[in-house]
Amino acid sequence: MFVTLAGAGHINPTLGVVAELQARGHRVRYASGEEVAGVERVALPRLPPFVPPAREFLDILGAWYLHYFAATSAAYPVLRAHIATDPPDVVCYDATNWPARLIAAEFGIPAVRTVPHLASNGYYQLNRGLPDDHPAAVVLADQCARFAADNAVDINPVSIFDAIEDLNLVFIPREFQPAGDTFDDRFRFVGPTARQPQESWEPPSDKVLYVALGSVLTDVALYRRCIAEFAHSDWYVAMTIGDVDPAELGDIPPNIDVRPHFPQVAVLRHAAAFLTHAGMNSTMEALYQGVPLITSPRIPEQAANAARIHDLGLGIPLPEQGLRDAVAALIADPTTRANLDRMQQVMRDTGGAALAADEIEAR
Repeated sequence: MFVTLAGAGHINPTLGVVAELQARGHRVRYASGEEVAGVERVALPRLPPFVPPAREFLDILGAWYLHYFAATSAAYPVLRAHIATDPPDVVCYDATNWPARLIAAEFGIPAVRTVPHLASNGYYQLNRGLPDDHPAAVVLADQCARFAADNAVDINPVSIFDAIEDLNLVFIPREFQPAGDTFDDRFRFVGPTARQPQESWEPPSDKVLYVALGSVLTDVALYRRCIAEFAHSDWYVAMTIGDVDPAELGDIPPNIDVRPHFPQVAVLRHAAAFLTHAGMNSTMEALYQGVPLITSPRIPEQAANAARIHDLGLGIPLPEQGLRDAVAALIADPTTRANLDRMQQVMRDTGGAALAADEIEAR
């Protein structure tokens, strides 16, 4: 049984592993609040829509943590009832889905934690950005304590995000992980489980800039800036804007293709560069295709990914001015190209879905 409540960046990396296990003859169930195609579903409560408060960033982040904790808490009794009725041989759960860890331990079921972001240990800690004395952090600690008391379990604000299992599948190569050589054998850096494009997509030009900032936080000002800098040029710009009304972007020239969503993997196969929020799913998919990155992170986790991209010479931060010139210089830089080629080869050699399935079978 796989357990991931919600989020494309958390579900997508598991899909190749699910398919590999099914191909080997295993029955696979997927516990989620979302529909997951091609696998038997165990329905969890859906993650309710999140409306960010119109305040400072830390307040938005704190509100999200409380929102997500409420949703995962609601999933706990539903998931427990499913597992109690028909216990699986192994539970593979997303790192943020702490109910699965507790329930697997209660029923003595081997567990595998899947990590779709940078891993943490005693040498490297992923900064989640919310100080302990922030009002939302205080409320979260109180809610964790109440849940623990009500359900006779052991959780706290740290363990709901990061509790190391005997087996932790990390969906990045070790070479991308900061302090990668300090992680012990409990961590298996299987790399990306590359998805194949589900849709065909062909660009009208060879010079393609892909712009996508993820599914939650959008940036109208940045979209307008891209339109202004690349309008009527020899670039074709494929721009994902989510729920933003295109009317907010002003006049859109013919070489700028604005849509709510693009088939990302298919677009990246043709992209010369990718302006991204540096979410890990997007980062791995771009690097697997050898696409250089221009990073504009929205949250601390994405900022950590962006810093690693820059450290490894795989892309650049969003420049304050001259975006078009910066993109042209990036794709022409031979050092960046060599770094991308080297990382692309590492990623393709790491093992991916097949290695992850081997590790799960061994567990």
